[in-house]
Amino acid sequence: MSISTPSGDEKSPGSVKVTGKPAAKPGAKPATPSGKGKSTGGPRKPIAPVKVSQDRNWGPIAMFAAVGVIFVVIVGWGVWAAWGPDGASVPWQTKISRVDGVQTFDVKCKETSCHIYGPLAYEQSPPVGGDHTPIWQQCMGNIYTEQIPKEHAMHSLEHGAVWVAYRPDLPADQVEALKKQVTGKGYTMLSPYPGLDKAVSLQAWGYQLKLDDPNDGRITDFINALAKNATKEPNATCGGGVTAVGDKPLTEEQIQAKFGGQQQ
Repeated sequence: MSISTPSGDEKSPGSVKVTGKPAAKPGAKPATPSGKGKSTGGPRKPIAPVKVSQDRNWGPIAMFAAVGVIFVVIVGWGVWAAWGPDGASVPWQTKISRVDGVQTFDVKCKETSCHIYGPLAYEQSPPVGGDHTPIWQQCMGNIYTEQIPKEHAMHSLEHGAVWVAYRPDLPADQVEALKKQVTGKGYTMLSPYPGLDKAVSLQAWGYQLKLDDPNDGRITDFINALAKNATKEPNATCGGGVTAVGDKPLTEEQIQAKFGGQQQ
Protein backbone atom coordinates (compact mmCIF):
# COMPACT_ATOMS: atom_id res chain seq x y z
CA MET A 1 0.00 0.00 0.00
CA SER A 2 1.27 3.43 -0.90
CA ILE A 3 0.62 6.89 0.58
CA SER A 4 0.03 9.77 -1.79
CA THR A 5 1.68 13.13 -0.99
CA PRO A 6 0.62 16.57 -2.22
CA SER A 7 3.37 16.48 -4.78
CA GLY A 8 1.99 13.30 -6.17
CA ASP A 9 4.85 11.16 -4.96
CA GLU A 10 3.98 7.99 -3.32
CA LYS A 11 5.93 6.79 -0.32
CA SER A 12 5.86 3.60 1.45
CA PRO A 13 4.70 3.70 5.08
CA GLY A 14 8.00 2.37 6.13
CA SER A 15 9.78 5.38 4.77
CA VAL A 16 8.00 8.01 6.91
CA LYS A 17 10.58 10.12 8.80
CA VAL A 18 9.68 11.17 12.37
CA THR A 19 11.46 14.30 13.66
CA GLY A 20 12.32 15.23 17.38
CA LYS A 21 14.46 13.70 20.07
CA PRO A 22 14.39 10.03 20.51
CA ALA A 23 12.69 8.65 23.59
CA ALA A 24 14.90 7.92 26.51
CA LYS A 25 15.91 4.43 27.04
CA PRO A 26 14.59 2.66 30.10
CA GLY A 27 16.84 3.23 33.12
CA ALA A 28 18.66 6.22 31.60
CA LYS A 29 19.17 9.47 33.60
CA PRO A 30 17.13 12.42 32.41
CA ALA A 31 19.01 15.01 30.42
CA THR A 32 19.67 18.40 31.91
CA PRO A 33 19.68 21.76 30.14
CA SER A 34 22.96 22.87 28.72
CA GLY A 35 25.04 24.79 31.23
CA LYS A 36 22.85 23.98 34.21
CA GLY A 37 23.40 21.42 36.85
CA LYS A 38 27.03 21.01 35.88
CA SER A 39 29.39 20.08 38.63
CA THR A 40 31.80 22.87 39.69
CA GLY A 41 34.32 20.35 40.73
CA GLY A 42 34.30 21.43 44.46
CA PRO A 43 32.11 21.66 47.60
CA ARG A 44 29.12 23.96 47.51
CA LYS A 45 29.58 27.33 49.27
CA PRO A 46 27.65 27.58 52.55
CA ILE A 47 24.72 29.96 52.63
CA ALA A 48 25.41 32.88 54.98
CA PRO A 49 22.81 33.01 57.84
CA VAL A 50 20.54 36.01 57.95
CA LYS A 51 21.49 38.17 60.94
CA VAL A 52 18.51 39.40 62.99
CA SER A 53 19.19 42.61 64.92
CA GLN A 54 18.89 42.18 68.72
CA ASP A 55 19.24 45.90 69.55
CA ARG A 56 16.66 47.31 72.00
CA ASN A 57 15.32 50.82 72.43
CA TRP A 58 16.58 51.56 75.95
CA GLY A 59 15.10 55.06 76.08
CA PRO A 60 11.57 54.12 77.26
CA ILE A 61 13.00 51.46 79.60
CA ALA A 62 15.31 53.99 81.26
CA MET A 63 12.48 56.52 81.54
CA PHE A 64 10.14 54.06 83.27
CA ALA A 65 12.94 52.95 85.59
CA ALA A 66 13.63 56.56 86.55
CA VAL A 67 9.94 57.19 87.19
CA GLY A 68 9.84 54.09 89.39
CA VAL A 69 12.81 55.27 91.44
CA ILE A 70 11.27 58.73 91.89
CA PHE A 71 7.99 57.15 92.99
CA VAL A 72 9.75 55.01 95.60
CA VAL A 73 11.67 58.04 96.90
CA ILE A 74 8.51 60.13 97.20
CA VAL A 75 6.61 57.38 98.99
CA GLY A 76 9.55 56.74 101.31
CA TRP A 77 9.89 60.42 102.11
CA GLY A 78 6.17 60.64 102.85
CA VAL A 79 6.32 57.71 105.23
CA TRP A 80 9.37 59.19 106.97
CA ALA A 81 7.75 62.64 107.19
CA ALA A 82 4.69 61.10 108.81
CA TRP A 83 6.24 58.45 111.04
CA GLY A 84 9.90 59.44 111.48
CA PRO A 85 11.19 60.72 114.84
CA ASP A 86 9.72 64.18 114.15
CA GLY A 87 6.93 63.08 111.86
CA ALA A 88 3.55 64.79 111.84
CA SER A 89 1.85 61.54 112.87
CA VAL A 90 4.02 61.07 115.96
CA PRO A 91 2.26 62.36 119.13
CA TRP A 92 3.96 65.36 120.71
CA GLN A 93 4.15 63.50 124.02
CA THR A 94 6.27 60.85 122.31
CA LYS A 95 8.50 63.49 120.72
CA ILE A 96 9.26 65.24 124.02
CA SER A 97 9.89 61.91 125.75
CA ARG A 98 12.81 61.39 123.35
CA VAL A 99 14.54 64.64 124.40
CA ASP A 100 17.15 63.96 127.06
CA GLY A 101 17.20 66.08 130.20
CA VAL A 102 13.60 67.30 130.14
CA GLN A 103 11.96 67.58 133.56
CA THR A 104 8.22 67.27 134.01
CA PHE A 105 6.08 68.82 136.74
CA ASP A 106 2.52 68.32 137.95
CA VAL A 107 1.39 71.93 137.73
CA LYS A 108 -1.65 73.00 139.74
CA CYS A 109 -3.38 76.29 140.37
CA LYS A 110 -4.74 77.51 143.69
CA GLU A 111 -7.59 79.27 141.94
CA THR A 112 -9.99 77.51 139.58
CA SER A 113 -9.34 80.05 136.86
CA CYS A 114 -5.63 80.30 137.76
CA HIS A 115 -6.06 84.10 137.57
CA ILE A 116 -4.63 86.14 140.42
CA TYR A 117 -3.54 89.78 140.38
CA GLY A 118 -0.23 90.90 141.80
CA PRO A 119 3.22 89.36 142.26
CA LEU A 120 3.27 85.58 142.77
CA ALA A 121 5.77 83.03 144.10
CA TYR A 122 6.61 79.80 142.28
CA GLU A 123 8.39 76.57 143.19
CA GLN A 124 10.55 76.45 140.08
CA SER A 125 12.86 79.12 138.73
CA PRO A 126 12.01 79.99 136.05
CA PRO A 127 8.47 78.78 136.75
CA VAL A 128 6.74 76.22 134.53
CA GLY A 129 3.09 77.02 135.24
CA GLY A 130 0.60 77.75 137.98
CA ASP A 131 -1.45 80.77 138.97
CA HIS A 132 -0.86 83.87 136.88
CA THR A 133 -2.10 87.33 136.06
CA PRO A 134 -5.29 87.56 133.91
CA ILE A 135 -3.43 88.80 130.82
CA TRP A 136 -0.68 86.96 128.96
CA GLN A 137 2.65 88.07 127.59
CA GLN A 138 2.73 88.43 123.81
CA CYS A 139 4.30 85.18 122.53
CA MET A 140 4.31 85.26 118.75
CA GLY A 141 8.04 84.83 118.33
CA ASN A 142 8.66 87.92 120.46
CA ILE A 143 12.22 88.86 121.39
CA TYR A 144 12.49 90.71 124.72
CA THR A 145 15.81 92.28 125.59
CA GLU A 146 14.74 92.92 129.17
CA GLN A 147 13.31 90.77 131.93
CA ILE A 148 9.58 90.10 131.62
CA PRO A 149 7.09 89.56 134.49
CA LYS A 150 6.88 85.82 135.16
CA GLU A 151 3.20 86.17 136.08
CA HIS A 152 2.43 87.22 132.50
CA ALA A 153 4.76 84.56 131.13
CA MET A 154 2.86 81.84 133.00
CA HIS A 155 -0.36 82.89 131.33
CA SER A 156 1.45 82.52 127.99
CA LEU A 157 2.52 79.00 128.95
CA GLU A 158 -1.11 78.21 129.76
CA HIS A 159 -1.91 79.11 126.14
CA GLY A 160 0.79 76.76 124.86
CA ALA A 161 3.85 79.01 124.61
CA VAL A 162 7.47 77.95 125.00
CA TRP A 163 9.45 80.52 126.97
CA VAL A 164 13.19 80.57 126.23
CA ALA A 165 15.03 82.28 129.10
CA TYR A 166 18.75 82.98 129.13
CA ARG A 167 21.34 84.26 131.55
CA PRO A 168 21.78 88.03 131.02
CA ASP A 169 25.58 87.81 130.76
CA LEU A 170 25.63 85.49 127.74
CA PRO A 171 27.91 86.59 124.88
CA ALA A 172 26.13 88.39 122.05
CA ASP A 173 26.71 85.58 119.53
CA GLN A 174 25.02 83.07 121.84
CA VAL A 175 22.04 85.36 122.31
CA GLU A 176 21.82 85.64 118.52
CA ALA A 177 21.72 81.85 118.25
CA LEU A 178 18.76 81.81 120.64
CA LYS A 179 16.99 84.57 118.71
CA LYS A 180 17.09 82.40 115.59
CA GLN A 181 15.26 79.69 117.49
CA VAL A 182 12.36 82.03 118.26
CA THR A 183 12.10 84.67 115.55
CA GLY A 184 9.07 84.12 113.36
CA LYS A 185 7.77 81.16 115.35
CA GLY A 186 4.35 81.41 116.92
CA TYR A 187 3.87 80.34 120.52
CA THR A 188 7.45 81.20 121.49
CA MET A 189 9.20 84.10 123.24
CA LEU A 190 12.72 84.91 124.40
CA SER A 191 13.95 87.01 127.32
CA PRO A 192 16.83 87.31 129.78
CA TYR A 193 16.22 85.90 133.27
CA PRO A 194 18.34 87.28 136.13
CA GLY A 195 19.76 84.67 138.53
CA LEU A 196 19.44 81.78 136.09
CA ASP A 197 21.66 78.85 137.12
CA LYS A 198 22.29 77.68 133.53
CA ALA A 199 23.08 79.43 130.28
CA VAL A 200 19.58 78.80 128.94
CA SER A 201 16.33 77.38 130.27
CA LEU A 202 13.25 76.40 128.25
CA GLN A 203 9.80 76.32 129.82
CA ALA A 204 6.44 74.99 128.68
CA TRP A 205 3.40 74.25 130.83
CA GLY A 206 4.68 71.44 133.08
CA TYR A 207 8.02 71.00 131.25
CA GLN A 208 11.53 72.41 131.64
CA LEU A 209 14.92 71.88 130.01
CA LYS A 210 18.07 73.61 131.32
CA LEU A 211 21.22 73.63 129.19
CA ASP A 212 24.78 74.96 129.27
CA ASP A 213 25.09 75.43 125.52
CA PRO A 214 22.78 77.87 123.66
CA ASN A 215 23.58 75.95 120.46
CA ASP A 216 22.36 72.63 121.85
CA GLY A 217 20.16 70.85 119.30
CA ARG A 218 17.66 69.91 122.00
CA ILE A 219 16.41 73.50 122.00
CA THR A 220 14.88 72.92 118.58
CA ASP A 221 13.47 69.56 119.66
CA PHE A 222 11.86 71.07 122.76
CA ILE A 223 10.24 73.90 120.81
CA ASN A 224 9.01 71.68 117.99
CA ALA A 225 7.45 69.20 120.39
CA LEU A 226 5.78 71.55 122.88
CA ALA A 227 4.97 74.89 121.21
CA LYS A 228 1.15 75.12 121.09
CA ASN A 229 0.89 71.51 122.33
CA ALA A 230 1.68 71.72 126.06
CA THR A 231 -1.32 73.81 127.06
CA LYS A 232 -4.24 74.01 129.46
CA GLU A 233 -6.28 75.91 126.89
CA PRO A 234 -6.09 74.32 123.42
CA ASN A 235 -6.38 76.83 120.56
CA ALA A 236 -5.91 79.81 122.88
CA THR A 237 -4.09 82.67 121.17
CA CYS A 238 -0.60 83.95 121.80
CA GLY A 239 -1.32 87.23 120.07
CA GLY A 240 -2.96 90.27 121.61
CA GLY A 241 -1.05 90.08 124.88
CA VAL A 242 1.05 92.65 126.69
CA THR A 243 4.70 93.41 126.05
CA ALA A 244 5.43 94.38 129.64
CA VAL A 245 9.01 94.35 130.96
CA GLY A 246 10.37 94.38 134.50
CA ASP A 247 9.94 92.11 137.48
CA LYS A 248 6.38 93.11 138.43
CA PRO A 249 3.12 92.29 136.59
CA LEU A 250 0.62 94.91 135.59
CA THR A 251 -1.81 95.87 138.34
CA GLU A 252 -5.52 95.14 138.22
CA GLU A 253 -6.21 98.78 137.43
CA GLN A 254 -3.73 98.80 134.56
CA ILE A 255 -5.15 95.61 133.08
CA GLN A 256 -8.74 96.75 133.39
CA ALA A 257 -7.92 100.08 131.80
CA LYS A 258 -6.16 98.38 128.91
CA PHE A 259 -8.23 95.27 128.32
CA GLY A 260 -11.45 95.63 130.29
CA GLY A 261 -13.11 92.23 130.75
CA GLN A 262 -11.51 90.59 127.70
CA GLN A 263 -8.88 88.62 129.61
CA GLN A 264 -8.91 84.84 129.35
